[in-house]
Amino acid sequence: MQENYLAKWLNNELTEEEIIQFKKTEEYTAYQKIITASNKMQAPEFNQEKALQAINNKRNSAKEIKVVKLHPYKKYASIAAAILLLCSLSYYYTTTLDQTISTDYAQNNELTLPDNSEVFLNAESKIAYNKNQWDKKRDVSLEGEAFFKVAKGEKFTVTTNQGTISVLGTQFNVETRTNFFEVTCYEGLVNVHYNGKNYKVPGGTSFMVVNGKIAPLSHVKTRVPSWTLNESTFKSIPLEFVLNELQRQFNLNVTTKNINTEQLYTGSFNNKDLNLALKSISIPSKISYTLDENKVLFYAEK
Repeated sequence: MQENYLAKWLNNELTEEEIIQFKKTEEYTAYQKIITASNKMQAPEFNQEKALQAINNKRNSAKEIKVVKLHPYKKYASIAAAILLLCSLSYYYTTTLDQTISTDYAQNNELTLPDNSEVFLNAESKIAYNKNQWDKKRDVSLEGEAFFKVAKGEKFTVTTNQGTISVLGTQFNVETRTNFFEVTCYEGLVNVHYNGKNYKVPGGTSFMVVNGKIAPLSHVKTRVPSWTLNESTFKSIPLEFVLNELQRQFNLNVTTKNINTEQLYTGSFNNKDLNLALKSISIPSKISYTLDENKVLFYAEK
Protein backbone atom coordinates (compact mmCIF):
# COMPACT_ATOMS: atom_id res chain seq x y z
CA MET A 1 0.00 0.00 0.00
CA GLN A 2 1.28 3.38 -0.78
CA GLU A 3 2.25 5.31 2.39
CA ASN A 4 0.10 8.29 1.53
CA TYR A 5 -3.10 6.22 1.00
CA LEU A 6 -4.02 6.43 4.68
CA ALA A 7 -3.60 10.18 4.90
CA LYS A 8 -5.51 10.75 1.66
CA TRP A 9 -8.25 8.36 2.79
CA LEU A 10 -8.70 10.16 6.12
CA ASN A 11 -8.90 13.49 4.27
CA ASN A 12 -11.23 12.08 1.58
CA GLU A 13 -8.66 12.78 -1.14
CA LEU A 14 -8.46 9.27 -2.76
CA THR A 15 -9.76 8.78 -6.27
CA GLU A 16 -12.28 6.03 -6.95
CA GLU A 17 -9.56 3.84 -8.43
CA GLU A 18 -7.31 4.44 -5.41
CA ILE A 19 -10.16 3.64 -3.01
CA ILE A 20 -10.79 0.30 -4.79
CA GLN A 21 -7.11 -0.57 -4.51
CA PHE A 22 -6.92 0.56 -0.83
CA LYS A 23 -9.93 -1.53 0.24
CA LYS A 24 -8.19 -4.67 -1.02
CA THR A 25 -5.34 -4.22 1.46
CA GLU A 26 -5.11 -5.73 4.99
CA GLU A 27 -4.37 -2.30 6.44
CA TYR A 28 -7.78 -0.99 5.34
CA THR A 29 -9.59 -3.71 7.36
CA ALA A 30 -7.54 -2.87 10.51
CA TYR A 31 -8.06 0.87 10.16
CA GLN A 32 -11.77 0.37 9.61
CA LYS A 33 -12.05 -1.52 12.94
CA ILE A 34 -10.20 1.29 14.77
CA ILE A 35 -12.55 3.94 13.35
CA THR A 36 -15.65 1.91 14.27
CA ALA A 37 -14.42 1.44 17.87
CA SER A 38 -13.41 5.07 18.29
CA ASN A 39 -16.84 6.29 17.17
CA LYS A 40 -18.39 4.40 20.09
CA MET A 41 -16.12 6.07 22.65
CA GLN A 42 -17.38 9.19 24.59
CA ALA A 43 -15.19 11.88 26.10
CA PRO A 44 -15.59 12.34 29.85
CA GLU A 45 -17.67 15.33 31.02
CA PHE A 46 -15.38 18.28 31.79
CA ASN A 47 -16.19 20.64 34.70
CA GLN A 48 -14.04 23.73 34.40
CA GLU A 49 -14.91 25.03 37.86
CA LYS A 50 -13.95 21.79 39.60
CA ALA A 51 -10.76 21.59 37.59
CA LEU A 52 -9.71 25.09 38.70
CA GLN A 53 -10.58 24.31 42.31
CA ALA A 54 -8.46 21.17 42.20
CA ILE A 55 -5.51 23.13 40.82
CA ASN A 56 -5.85 25.76 43.57
CA ASN A 57 -6.06 23.10 46.27
CA LYS A 58 -2.89 21.49 45.03
CA ARG A 59 -1.21 24.85 44.83
CA ASN A 60 -2.19 25.76 48.42
CA SER A 61 -1.18 22.39 49.83
CA ALA A 62 2.16 22.75 48.14
CA LYS A 63 2.87 25.99 50.02
CA GLU A 64 4.79 25.58 53.24
CA ILE A 65 3.49 27.48 56.27
CA LYS A 66 6.36 28.95 58.14
CA VAL A 67 5.84 28.83 61.91
CA VAL A 68 8.06 30.86 64.17
CA LYS A 69 8.12 29.49 67.69
CA LEU A 70 8.42 32.01 70.48
CA HIS A 71 10.71 31.38 73.33
CA PRO A 72 8.81 30.68 76.57
CA TYR A 73 10.04 33.87 78.21
CA LYS A 74 8.71 35.98 75.34
CA LYS A 75 5.29 34.40 75.76
CA TYR A 76 5.24 35.18 79.47
CA ALA A 77 6.51 38.70 78.81
CA SER A 78 3.55 39.32 76.51
CA ILE A 79 1.12 38.07 79.15
CA ALA A 80 2.77 40.22 81.80
CA ALA A 81 2.57 43.28 79.56
CA ALA A 82 -1.14 42.67 78.97
CA ILE A 83 -1.78 42.32 82.71
CA LEU A 84 0.19 45.50 83.42
CA LEU A 85 -1.85 47.38 80.84
CA LEU A 86 -5.12 46.18 82.36
CA CYS A 87 -3.96 47.16 85.84
CA SER A 88 -2.93 50.61 84.60
CA LEU A 89 -6.28 51.17 82.92
CA SER A 90 -8.12 49.94 86.00
CA TYR A 91 -6.08 52.25 88.26
CA TYR A 92 -6.69 55.22 85.97
CA TYR A 93 -10.41 54.47 85.80
CA THR A 94 -10.89 54.06 89.57
CA THR A 95 -8.75 57.06 90.52
CA THR A 96 -10.30 59.48 88.03
CA LEU A 97 -13.91 58.38 88.47
CA ASP A 98 -16.09 60.84 90.39
CA GLN A 99 -18.34 59.66 93.18
CA THR A 100 -21.86 61.00 92.70
CA ILE A 101 -24.66 61.33 95.25
CA SER A 102 -28.08 62.62 94.22
CA THR A 103 -31.58 63.13 95.57
CA ASP A 104 -34.97 63.04 93.88
CA TYR A 105 -38.12 65.02 94.59
CA ALA A 106 -39.13 64.94 98.27
CA GLN A 107 -35.75 63.48 99.28
CA ASN A 108 -32.83 64.71 101.38
CA ASN A 109 -29.44 63.10 101.88
CA GLU A 110 -26.23 63.67 103.77
CA LEU A 111 -22.62 62.57 103.30
CA THR A 112 -19.15 63.05 104.68
CA LEU A 113 -16.27 64.17 102.44
CA PRO A 114 -12.78 62.62 102.75
CA ASP A 115 -11.63 65.54 104.99
CA ASN A 116 -14.60 64.91 107.36
CA SER A 117 -16.53 67.91 106.06
CA GLU A 118 -20.30 67.32 106.11
CA VAL A 119 -22.69 67.91 103.22
CA PHE A 120 -26.50 67.94 103.38
CA LEU A 121 -28.37 67.66 100.06
CA ASN A 122 -31.78 69.20 99.52
CA ALA A 123 -34.41 67.73 97.16
CA GLU A 124 -33.56 67.27 93.48
CA SER A 125 -29.85 67.89 93.91
CA LYS A 126 -26.61 66.21 92.93
CA ILE A 127 -23.04 66.41 94.16
CA ALA A 128 -19.90 64.82 92.71
CA TYR A 129 -16.27 64.61 93.84
CA ASN A 130 -13.22 62.39 93.42
CA LYS A 131 -12.57 60.49 96.61
CA ASN A 132 -9.24 58.98 95.52
CA GLN A 133 -7.81 62.28 94.26
CA TRP A 134 -9.14 64.43 97.07
CA ASP A 135 -5.69 65.46 98.38
CA LYS A 136 -4.77 66.74 94.91
CA LYS A 137 -8.14 68.01 93.74
CA ARG A 138 -10.38 69.34 96.49
CA ASP A 139 -13.25 70.18 94.20
CA VAL A 140 -16.96 69.45 94.58
CA SER A 141 -19.44 69.95 91.74
CA LEU A 142 -23.02 70.78 92.68
CA GLU A 143 -26.38 70.86 90.95
CA GLY A 144 -29.31 71.95 93.09
CA GLU A 145 -28.89 72.88 96.75
CA ALA A 146 -26.56 71.78 99.54
CA PHE A 147 -25.48 72.91 103.00
CA PHE A 148 -21.78 72.50 103.78
CA LYS A 149 -20.12 72.21 107.17
CA VAL A 150 -16.43 72.43 106.35
CA ALA A 151 -14.05 70.75 108.79
CA LYS A 152 -11.86 73.17 110.72
CA GLY A 153 -8.72 74.12 108.80
CA GLU A 154 -9.89 72.38 105.60
CA LYS A 155 -10.54 74.10 102.29
CA PHE A 156 -12.04 73.18 98.94
CA THR A 157 -14.10 74.66 96.13
CA VAL A 158 -17.70 74.15 95.11
CA THR A 159 -18.26 74.41 91.37
CA THR A 160 -21.67 75.12 89.86
CA ASN A 161 -22.79 76.07 86.37
CA GLN A 162 -23.32 79.64 87.58
CA GLY A 163 -20.35 80.31 89.85
CA THR A 164 -17.54 78.89 91.98
CA ILE A 165 -17.32 79.13 95.77
CA SER A 166 -13.96 78.93 97.57
CA VAL A 167 -14.09 78.12 101.28
CA LEU A 168 -11.89 77.61 104.34
CA GLY A 169 -13.27 76.08 107.52
CA THR A 170 -16.74 77.55 107.27
CA GLN A 171 -20.45 76.77 107.03
CA PHE A 172 -22.44 77.87 104.02
CA ASN A 173 -25.37 76.98 101.77
CA VAL A 174 -25.38 76.98 97.96
CA GLU A 175 -28.47 76.87 95.78
CA THR A 176 -28.19 76.84 92.00
CA ARG A 177 -31.38 76.48 90.01
CA THR A 178 -32.53 77.77 86.63
CA ASN A 179 -32.22 81.60 86.75
CA PHE A 180 -31.51 81.45 90.49
CA PHE A 181 -28.18 81.39 92.34
CA GLU A 182 -27.68 82.01 96.05
CA VAL A 183 -24.75 81.54 98.42
CA THR A 184 -25.43 82.06 102.13
CA CYS A 185 -22.53 82.10 104.59
CA TYR A 186 -23.39 81.20 108.18
CA GLU A 187 -19.89 81.13 109.64
CA GLY A 188 -16.47 82.33 108.49
CA LEU A 189 -15.98 83.78 105.01
CA VAL A 190 -16.55 82.50 101.48
CA ASN A 191 -15.44 83.85 98.12
CA VAL A 192 -17.95 83.67 95.26
CA HIS A 193 -16.63 83.89 91.71
CA TYR A 194 -19.54 84.93 89.51
CA ASN A 195 -19.51 86.25 85.95
CA GLY A 196 -15.77 86.95 86.02
CA LYS A 197 -15.75 88.80 89.36
CA ASN A 198 -15.04 87.83 92.98
CA TYR A 199 -17.46 88.64 95.81
CA LYS A 200 -16.61 88.25 99.51
CA VAL A 201 -19.51 86.89 101.53
CA PRO A 202 -18.92 87.04 105.32
CA GLY A 203 -20.82 85.05 107.92
CA GLY A 204 -24.44 86.11 108.41
CA THR A 205 -24.91 87.39 104.84
CA SER A 206 -26.28 86.09 101.56
CA PHE A 207 -25.22 86.65 97.94
CA MET A 208 -28.09 86.19 95.49
CA VAL A 209 -28.63 86.42 91.72
CA VAL A 210 -32.18 86.26 90.34
CA ASN A 211 -32.79 86.22 86.59
CA GLY A 212 -29.24 87.46 86.01
CA LYS A 213 -29.53 90.43 88.42
CA ILE A 214 -27.27 90.58 91.48
CA ALA A 215 -29.12 91.60 94.63
CA PRO A 216 -27.42 93.57 97.44
CA LEU A 217 -25.96 91.41 100.22
CA SER A 218 -28.74 90.55 102.66
CA HIS A 219 -28.41 89.56 106.30
CA VAL A 220 -29.52 86.22 107.74
CA LYS A 221 -30.29 85.56 111.41
CA THR A 222 -30.42 81.78 111.46
CA ARG A 223 -27.43 79.49 112.03
CA VAL A 224 -28.48 76.90 109.43
CA PRO A 225 -30.63 76.98 106.27
CA SER A 226 -34.32 76.59 107.07
CA TRP A 227 -34.78 73.63 104.71
CA THR A 228 -32.60 71.50 107.03
CA LEU A 229 -35.32 72.12 109.63
CA ASN A 230 -38.09 71.10 107.19
CA GLU A 231 -39.04 74.67 106.31
CA SER A 232 -38.58 76.52 103.01
CA THR A 233 -38.12 80.23 103.62
CA PHE A 234 -38.14 83.10 101.12
CA LYS A 235 -37.59 86.83 101.30
CA SER A 236 -38.81 88.93 98.36
CA ILE A 237 -38.48 86.04 95.93
CA PRO A 238 -40.59 85.76 92.73
CA LEU A 239 -43.50 83.37 93.25
CA GLU A 240 -42.24 81.23 90.35
CA PHE A 241 -39.26 80.01 92.41
CA VAL A 242 -41.46 79.40 95.47
CA LEU A 243 -43.77 77.14 93.46
CA ASN A 244 -40.75 75.31 91.99
CA GLU A 245 -39.54 74.57 95.51
CA LEU A 246 -42.98 73.35 96.55
CA GLN A 247 -42.92 70.99 93.59
CA ARG A 248 -39.52 69.62 94.62
CA GLN A 249 -40.33 69.15 98.29
CA PHE A 250 -43.61 67.27 97.73
CA ASN A 251 -43.03 65.63 94.33
CA LEU A 252 -45.92 67.53 92.79
CA ASN A 253 -46.95 68.66 89.34
CA VAL A 254 -47.61 72.39 89.87
CA THR A 255 -49.36 74.57 87.26
CA THR A 256 -50.74 78.10 87.32
CA LYS A 257 -53.61 79.98 85.64
CA ASN A 258 -54.23 83.72 85.48
CA ILE A 259 -51.67 84.62 88.15
CA ASN A 260 -48.50 86.71 88.05
CA THR A 261 -45.64 84.37 88.93
CA GLU A 262 -43.26 87.38 89.04
CA GLN A 263 -44.94 88.81 92.13
CA LEU A 264 -42.63 88.74 95.13
CA TYR A 265 -43.24 86.35 97.99
CA THR A 266 -41.98 86.63 101.55
CA GLY A 267 -42.75 83.80 103.91
CA SER A 268 -42.20 80.08 104.40
CA PHE A 269 -43.95 76.73 104.12
CA ASN A 270 -43.61 73.43 105.93
CA ASN A 271 -41.86 70.72 103.90
CA LYS A 272 -43.77 67.86 105.56
CA ASP A 273 -47.39 69.07 105.66
CA LEU A 274 -48.74 69.63 102.14
CA ASN A 275 -52.09 71.18 103.12
CA LEU A 276 -50.35 73.62 105.42
CA ALA A 277 -47.80 74.43 102.74
CA LEU A 278 -50.51 75.17 100.14
CA LYS A 279 -52.24 77.56 102.53
CA SER A 280 -48.95 79.21 103.46
CA ILE A 281 -48.41 80.11 99.81
CA SER A 282 -51.95 80.84 98.62
CA ILE A 283 -53.20 83.05 101.46
CA PRO A 284 -50.37 85.65 101.45
CA SER A 285 -50.35 85.66 97.64
CA LYS A 286 -54.18 86.02 97.50
CA ILE A 287 -54.60 83.14 95.09
CA SER A 288 -56.58 79.90 95.16
CA TYR A 289 -55.62 76.31 94.43
CA THR A 290 -57.05 72.88 93.65
CA LEU A 291 -55.37 69.62 94.61
CA ASP A 292 -55.97 66.41 92.66
CA GLU A 293 -53.73 63.57 93.83
CA ASN A 294 -50.23 64.87 92.97
CA LYS A 295 -51.42 67.76 90.76
CA VAL A 296 -51.83 71.29 92.07
CA LEU A 297 -53.33 74.20 90.16
CA PHE A 298 -52.87 77.74 91.49
CA TYR A 299 -55.26 80.27 90.00
CA ALA A 300 -56.64 83.76 90.59
CA GLU A 301 -60.29 84.32 91.56
CA LYS A 302 -62.25 86.50 89.14
